[in-house]
Amino acid sequence: MENVIVERVADFLKQHPPFQDVESNQLLKLAGQVRVHYVPKRNFVFKEGDTAHTEFYVVQQGAVGLRSKSISSTDWIDICDEGDILGLRPLFADQTYAMEAVAREECVLYAIPIEAFKNLLLSNQAVMNFLLESFASNTRNPQASETKGKLLSTNYAYNEQQTTTDLDFFQQAFYTKNPICLSPRETIQQAAFLMNKHKISSLIIEENKLPVGIVTDKDIRRWVATGEISIAEKVSEIMSFPVACVPPNIHLADVQSILLQLQIGHLCVTIDGSPETEIVGVLSEHDIVTAQSNNPVALLKQIDRVHKIESLVRIRESLSSLLEAYLRTELPMPYTMKVSRLISQALMHRVIEISEEKIGKAPVKFSWLGIGSQGRGEQILLTDQDHALVFEDVAEDILTSTQAYFLALAKEVSSVFAQLGYVFCPAEMMASNPSYCLSLSQWKQQFSKWINQASSENMMMCSIFFDFAKVYGEAELAEHISTHIYQKLKGNQSFFAYLAQDALKNPPPLGFFRQFVIENDGKHKDEFDLKARAIQPLVDAARVLILDKGVKTKNNTIERFETLMELEPQNEEIYAGCIKSFHVLSKFRAVEGFDHNTSGRYIDLSKLSKSDKMKLKRTFKPINEIQSLIKTRFKLTYFL
Repeated sequence: MENVIVERVADFLKQHPPFQDVESNQLLKLAGQVRVHYVPKRNFVFKEGDTAHTEFYVVQQGAVGLRSKSISSTDWIDICDEGDILGLRPLFADQTYAMEAVAREECVLYAIPIEAFKNLLLSNQAVMNFLLESFASNTRNPQASETKGKLLSTNYAYNEQQTTTDLDFFQQAFYTKNPICLSPRETIQQAAFLMNKHKISSLIIEENKLPVGIVTDKDIRRWVATGEISIAEKVSEIMSFPVACVPPNIHLADVQSILLQLQIGHLCVTIDGSPETEIVGVLSEHDIVTAQSNNPVALLKQIDRVHKIESLVRIRESLSSLLEAYLRTELPMPYTMKVSRLISQALMHRVIEISEEKIGKAPVKFSWLGIGSQGRGEQILLTDQDHALVFEDVAEDILTSTQAYFLALAKEVSSVFAQLGYVFCPAEMMASNPSYCLSLSQWKQQFSKWINQASSENMMMCSIFFDFAKVYGEAELAEHISTHIYQKLKGNQSFFAYLAQDALKNPPPLGFFRQFVIENDGKHKDEFDLKARAIQPLVDAARVLILDKGVKTKNNTIERFETLMELEPQNEEIYAGCIKSFHVLSKFRAVEGFDHNTSGRYIDLSKLSKSDKMKLKRTFKPINEIQSLIKTRFKLTYFL
């Protein structure tokens, strides 16, 4: 390539990540090996299932669309334009392409040799770090503050003010358990037979269940297919050693770092990550690809682009699998709950979009509200539906027809939610119920009634509907309701006394001799009601205390306690204890639910270990402390 062209290529690359971190002489050397590709409109750069190329590509002009037939043959997963990178898969997975790349218009691409780029990586830690973070977050530009190189959807409402790298950096690297192993004294022929029989690309070579080597299909091709070593020789002749080992709970980003730095394709998983402990699994490049296709950001992008309910059902199932894996591998509970909240809300958002397209455009502005645990963003398991709808005020003569449209929309949405696994609310607290599909003025009247006419039933309705959050539509309508509620609550000590009393209806669940308070009869006799007796007291306490402070926009229980810690540093220890207890209790419930395919509400204490029982009991102390604080603050002694 002529020097002037090389300089032009280098100047272009220098403007885009990660090449701005490459020194000029290195970049010029790399640019000298670049090939310029012209791709006509609608031509393929590569197809799904094609053998990985020896080059990856940077878009110099035009736009390239990426899509996967397994998701949709028509919907684009992403659009790459000027400066964007595509086809990096061969850098970390020497397999076939998982999607196809098609020129959406005439394109000029710079093709950069993989091997040349690998050499550059070894001497440039900044570029290496960029790619590791990119792989971990499934984005082309993880350092961008907003669109991450446009791999994230530009119209995705839930992620506009949140970074997503943390959603993916902790992505668990799921490994293959109980891998096929072989003694180093067996023959290469036996190794080839086992790999073919089990359709695997590697074998761990072990002695006394400890890894001493690894053999891959590449090793057999390299040594046996070329005739250099006989197939009758011992497998120890071609195995690679020592074996790179990792622990079972390693995260995806760490796996990618090791594979890139060591330039290998497989890792052995042992009990403690060392070759001195027993083998428990194997991690391959294929496992990385599988994890990336099932990570949070990948699911978010899929949700934003699908048009079929069946695809949303599959994504909801993937979310359940992902959350269960997070729980099993001891990822931080706040992270697990955050992933669940973001993806669940995205699913609901997309369901409403699809339903509105089917029913027809809404006649007036509206807002779909999640209420209860959905509004608080605290659902990990599939529970029943809780939602409502508010539409802007209309003239009296069209109020009935306007409500009829939204009831039809809500009925369609609820039906789809049910297909996703969210069962209909037994109490019909859903937007498809005319009582909860109202105009803005009607909602204001309803909340005024609940607040002004104190009763146990109205307190229950407040505890559910005060925890609302906009899922879809006009945020302004939800804000108007919130403003109205706080205006009605200001200085209303009588209401707060009733709400606080309601928050104390479930005292700490320990009886005499510190025994658990369990159900005495019914279907769940002798079981512990985790929701009503432990989780709900914390939820109710956080609600009444944050409402009393007049703090808007804090619906989540943890966020409420965190805000209270800032407002009342003298009570920081109590609130911190409540946060810890809430996380522990939420995990107990989630694990119970996944183990038995239930809501996780009831636990058979006889099946808990002694340490788990003690852990559960420790969560009750903060409940006692926060309820004592509420009694004092709202002067409830005479109520009790």
